[in-house]
Amino acid sequence: MPDELAGAHALVGDLVGDQAGAWDTSGRLPLELLRDLGTRGLLCAEVPASYGGRGASSRDNGEFTAHVGGLCSSLRSIMTSQGMAAWTLQRLGDGDQRSAYLPRLTGGELAAVGFSEPGAGSDLSAIATRVRGDGESIVLDGEKVWVTGAYYADLLIVFARDGRDTEASGATDDVVAVVVPAKSAGVTIERVAEPLGCRAAGHANLRFDGVRLPSSAVLSGTGLSLLVTTALSYGRISVAWGCVGILRACLRAAVAHAKTREQFGKPLAQHQLVAGHLADLLVAEQNAARACEHASELWQRRSPELVTATVLAKHVSAGNAARGAATAVQVLASAGASDGTAVARAYRDAKLMEIIEGSNEICRLLLAEHAVATVS
Repeated sequence: MPDELAGAHALVGDLVGDQAGAWDTSGRLPLELLRDLGTRGLLCAEVPASYGGRGASSRDNGEFTAHVGGLCSSLRSIMTSQGMAAWTLQRLGDGDQRSAYLPRLTGGELAAVGFSEPGAGSDLSAIATRVRGDGESIVLDGEKVWVTGAYYADLLIVFARDGRDTEASGATDDVVAVVVPAKSAGVTIERVAEPLGCRAAGHANLRFDGVRLPSSAVLSGTGLSLLVTTALSYGRISVAWGCVGILRACLRAAVAHAKTREQFGKPLAQHQLVAGHLADLLVAEQNAARACEHASELWQRRSPELVTATVLAKHVSAGNAARGAATAVQVLASAGASDGTAVARAYRDAKLMEIIEGSNEICRLLLAEHAVATVS
């Protein structure tokens, strides 16, 4: 194991233990656990050591993300949210902004990133949340929906239309990222009630009513394309690795059950149809892992192909996780059909993975566009 994450797998395994089912049922993660992991730099392990992070590579952080995803997808979702926030700050923030915010994210504070709105889901070009200038301050108005981790967050990174001085300068009404303290006046956080999956991940809807902030709260980088290559790409590769973890957990549960449960005088694993299910699960896990490894390799090299690779990894892994979790429930039958069991939780969590950070349909459209542009 690399030095940057030495002991992290075992540590998180010990901290989670057998509590993931209870967290899922209650819809809550222990805040002290999140702050503890944040202080250890494990919620955004790729942040450089100079900012208090672990400086982990994409591959090593990916394998760690898969490990956490196999234990508790809600906890992995918080890692994805924190990592997205940190990556956005690294890519879009200037030196002062990185120095101001990144140590907070490696020091125990929690962050969430707001993209989607009531009228802007897959079509992020329809973002209506808006920031305008007012003297030395800026004012933020708008709404965000289904923001992962926002219920726990100290900081909210919100993507909004930049309305500062556009009429006077003739500048394009572009997209910017704004760092908003969650307790700012005018911020309302409403928890999403009873989400289908990742029930303890703190999904929330946000409203910003005349939220006044210093102008330094707007990160220096701008543009919708930068949004895609920063926060969204990080989110996709993190979700993809988390799905690898879901598949590994489902494979372990299905194999353990099939080896010990007997029907018609022999273990389920010796029945050909059940053995076929186990083979399908193994293939799904291996395919997802290879797609994620490839994406992480390109991520580490900062390859121009990394955006497409992250879309591919997310699409393959999420689809395989959803089908794999359904297969695992089928193998365990009634033993896996009770709420709170690992495979039942995986079944719900994996379905959500086919929607967030780019739905299956959006991923297919992006991959088709890539094929048309590059294949001859």
